[in-house]
Amino acid sequence: MSGPRNDAPDDVDLGRVWISVAGQVWRRQPGWLERTAGRLLRSPGLARALLTTPSLLLPWLLASVAVLAAGAAATLSSGQPLVALLAPAVAAAAIAYSYGPGIDPAWDLSCSMAISDRMVLLVRALAVFAVNTVLGLAASAVAAAVGLPAGSASGAAAVVTFGWLIPMTAVCAFALAVATMARSASVGAAAGVTAWLIIVLSGRVASGNFAAPVTDTVLFLPYLAVGAGCVVVALYATRIPRGTFS
Repeated sequence: MSGPRNDAPDDVDLGRVWISVAGQVWRRQPGWLERTAGRLLRSPGLARALLTTPSLLLPWLLASVAVLAAGAAATLSSGQPLVALLAPAVAAAAIAYSYGPGIDPAWDLSCSMAISDRMVLLVRALAVFAVNTVLGLAASAVAAAVGLPAGSASGAAAVVTFGWLIPMTAVCAFALAVATMARSASVGAAAGVTAWLIIVLSGRVASGNFAAPVTDTVLFLPYLAVGAGCVVVALYATRIPRGTFS
């Protein structure tokens, strides 16, 4: 039995034609947010990679809002700064998913862009961190405004926010470092959440207070040192120039 006939002219590349047809079929028009990001970043490809980051998509954002809202409600009922304890874990999981082959829908796009992998990772990580910071700020502000007199609400919110921002920076940097070294967003997210859980439980054992990791100012300097070291690790893991193979 003979194989399929190929009646195409010699000067017609059917593979190239099919790629062109598939590109037109699957082409997605950018929305206003992507167009705005493209103008600000001066790179439509970088804007596409940014807005397809898993942790910036609507389902993940809704999940983050739900977790922090539950933390704010629990803070009001218990008097414990649960938002401050939840925010670093939520942000660490989110920022780990700014990197990772196999789970990132824009991974191939990121690897084929003219700009470096580091720039894509940096823009994504900063965007994810900023979004989770805003969510945490909103939850902390609401919890403080509802649970305290008007005169002291803003000051208390500022103290709590400063307390969880520094740990969040360290835990996010750790999650990102693990994700880049393991080349797995899931491994990075699990490592970040696990590390924060160990810190919280260790604080409970040492001081008898679950809130110690976000209220003890002695820990702020180690947090910053760990964060800086993990940033160096993430940069080291993405140091290989584009076009080289191991």
